Amino acid sequence: MEAVGNDARIARGMARQMALRRTRLGVGEKSLGWKVAFGAPAAMQRLSLAAPLVGFLTDRALLASGATVPLAHWAKPAAEAEIAVHMGRDLPGGADRDRVKAAIAGLGPAIEIADVDIAPDDVEEILAGNIYQRHVIVGPCDTERAGCALDGLTCSVARRGTEIARTSDPQALTGEIIGIVRHVATVLAACGERLRAGEIIITGSIIPPLWVEAGDDISFALEPVGSLSVRFAG
Repeated sequence: MEAVGNDARIARGMARQMALRRTRLGVGEKSLGWKVAFGAPAAMQRLSLAAPLVGFLTDRALLASGATVPLAHWAKPAAEAEIAVHMGRDLPGGADRDRVKAAIAGLGPAIEIADVDIAPDDVEEILAGNIYQRHVIVGPCDTERAGCALDGLTCSVARRGTEIARTSDPQALTGEIIGIVRHVATVLAACGERLRAGEIIITGSIIPPLWVEAGDDISFALEPVGSLSVRFAG
């Protein structure tokens, strides 16, 4: 996957994003982990990307399952059902596939909440704004899925109590999760950072993003691991 230095837009955007992250950590926020976005083939083609974009997560963004999110003054809110990778070991950039698998402690469900408040066509600005990240809900880690064991998983997404999507292939839209983890580690190394044990990576929406409004509730079941939900208010 493409390193940061191969695309000037990404290099500039990541430099600005890492400066934002340092500022936020400097005032007391704690690192939660990382996110990827725009990894679907159509999105990468539209933005002329060779790999997904990488953003950061802090504890300030973390919500409990069942939380209600007020949407007043949001521009274009979205919810995304994602697989969360839980890191059990530090992972350097350029690690081979076996080392990546060995660093993954388990998998679990996550819901990301984003606000698309600038046009999604300027890669540098998207990165500088941390890829629209606002909140994240993280479910339990299934340690039996260490090494990225995906066999037997079924993903179900519901809106207002009605199932709208179901898949047994959570990588169909995001791309291979092991490759995503390796890519994140390599991007971070190029930025002078490191993917660390205890962090998570949310690996991209398993279905197209859901544009939400007040009164919506979204639930995501990663069977048999666990389920999450979130509500939206005006």
